[in-house]
Amino acid sequence: MTELHWKSAAKLVKGYARRKFSPVEVAKSCLAQIERHDKTFNAMVAVRPEEVLAQAKASEKRWMKGEPQGPVDGVPTLIKDLLLVRGWPTLRGSRTVDRNQAWDQDAPSVARLRECGAVFLGSTTTPEFGWKGVTDSPLTGITRNPWDPSKTPGGSSGGSSAAAAAGYAPLTLGTDGGGSIRIPAGFTGIFGLKPSFGRVPAWPLSPFGTVAHVGPMTRTVEDAALMLNVIAQPDARDWHSLPYDGMDYTAFSGRKLKGMKIAFSPALGHGGVDPEIAGLVRTAVKVLEDLGAHVEERDPGIDIPFDTFRVLWWAGARALLGTLPAAKKKLLDPDLADVVAEAKSISLDDYQGAVRERGLLGSRMRQFMEGYDLLVTPTLPIPAFEAGKLAPSGKGEAGKWLNWTPFSYPFNLTQQPAASVPCGFTSQGLPAGLHLIGRMFDDLSVLRAAHAYERATPWHKTRPPGC
Repeated sequence: MTELHWKSAAKLVKGYARRKFSPVEVAKSCLAQIERHDKTFNAMVAVRPEEVLAQAKASEKRWMKGEPQGPVDGVPTLIKDLLLVRGWPTLRGSRTVDRNQAWDQDAPSVARLRECGAVFLGSTTTPEFGWKGVTDSPLTGITRNPWDPSKTPGGSSGGSSAAAAAGYAPLTLGTDGGGSIRIPAGFTGIFGLKPSFGRVPAWPLSPFGTVAHVGPMTRTVEDAALMLNVIAQPDARDWHSLPYDGMDYTAFSGRKLKGMKIAFSPALGHGGVDPEIAGLVRTAVKVLEDLGAHVEERDPGIDIPFDTFRVLWWAGARALLGTLPAAKKKLLDPDLADVVAEAKSISLDDYQGAVRERGLLGSRMRQFMEGYDLLVTPTLPIPAFEAGKLAPSGKGEAGKWLNWTPFSYPFNLTQQPAASVPCGFTSQGLPAGLHLIGRMFDDLSVLRAAHAYERATPWHKTRPPGC
């Protein structure tokens, strides 16, 4: 039998129903995998074995009665340490957060998973307050990529991506304010979905505002869709949330893509894509064509909105941390402290200008997408680089992590659904990601194309060395 910790959530619930194995056996297998590997990968903030086994035993009783609590009952699940979990300190990768306070509420996505019987294994690492595209923090140190521990898993949901890639759990929950689900999914060879903004309720709202999304990070597209069915359910605390539409996101409509119109932009007008990555992505696009999609090579004609995003993001950091006492500011990640200081020069006119430019970008993309179901780009222009660094060599520090993530943060500004699906490996054995961007509110088309591509390729079945 395949090790239980490598089974998908979809296969686990089928196995529970047929009594092939139990939630307790699966939880123990996942805990053992964490114990074997997390000293190397450092993806976990905290693991609570006694609590895990108590949840698993309760799930086992429900399955024995034939009364599961929901579609993910008994499925091991990991939560990024930016999302509130009742009874757990949510420290956000920061030494400035006081753990001695009431932790008495679940974030909406966490609440929905709990209501459906998911087994919470623990919390995953994040850079401080999720501020950058790699995962290291003053609180938890450096998180590493299972494909090569000398490399970064990306961020800010790097703990969730590394954990999923290493077989810790089939379901992991991430957040994405500028690529923080898709960047680490691309670097670690898993599937990550940033749903349409408001599709998954969030509370409290991210300090970085309406660019931040909550979404699933999994080893298969089917598992992400299953998870989205749960976490997209309503929660009145989020006044930005979309009306609940009752959509079944596992309704992929078969394996072919006949009739789907795709615009392929090899570099989004940006350039600078690593040749190996560019080749893998182009090969992946050919697979989409072979599956029946109509593909045109076309850029949407947008400038990379570096300044727009930087103003909005930096201003959010200042609002969050600008009034910290001096003693606490000394505890911050030095690069984050620099961002907060730099943000002091942002004027009201600068901010309002960024809001205006964001609106123009969103309008431009809405119009462009009237002609296409999907826009496809690389997830990242480069493979994973050295762990513990903010940017790869030669990318400079002025933009912090924005200089090497040109394909992700534009679509946080536009709030469109977007996903990264693994599309092969470089000659050094590092994963590459295919980036699928959908029309606003059309999350199902993103999942449909990703699922069809996944079924036609072997990449999601490949495990990191030694795992």
